[in-house]
Amino acid sequence: MSSLHPARYPNADIDQVYMQMALAEAEQASASGEVPVGAVIVFDGRVIASAHNQREQLHDPTAHAEMIAITQAAESLSSWRLEGCRLYVTLEPCPMCAGAIIQARIPEIVYGASDPKAGAVESMFSLLNDQRLNHQTSFRSGVLAEPCGQLLSDFFRRQRALGKK
Repeated sequence: MSSLHPARYPNADIDQVYMQMALAEAEQASASGEVPVGAVIVFDGRVIASAHNQREQLHDPTAHAEMIAITQAAESLSSWRLEGCRLYVTLEPCPMCAGAIIQARIPEIVYGASDPKAGAVESMFSLLNDQRLNHQTSFRSGVLAEPCGQLLSDFFRRQRALGKK
């Protein structure tokens, strides 16, 4: 987990501090050839999970940062119900991850960059606040959106230059 800690930044926007941690995770993903998405889950003022995309490494299409962090947080709390947690993620969650957020009963997420191609919070779908579902999740978007988006843009530019999809 990151060496950043909110207590070291008493005047900072707490969401930005935790998003910086998620960005550090995203940078780890990029360094290992993964799409640079990072996630951090906070409970009671402390980080209980942090992860980054590992689809290539694990050969697992479900190994998104959010999914791995949710699994870590559930293990940390010994419960699949992540009530009282807040998820920070550098990219707007996809439908799979939004579904997992709902299933885990996470009450709030904060994300950086929007995902116009697969975003399931606001961009393409609005799963987290769909009243037909048994749980809704509030969200805050655009926290450190520029560095989150730039990390993704730079990664895909390098991939195209290498001839990769």
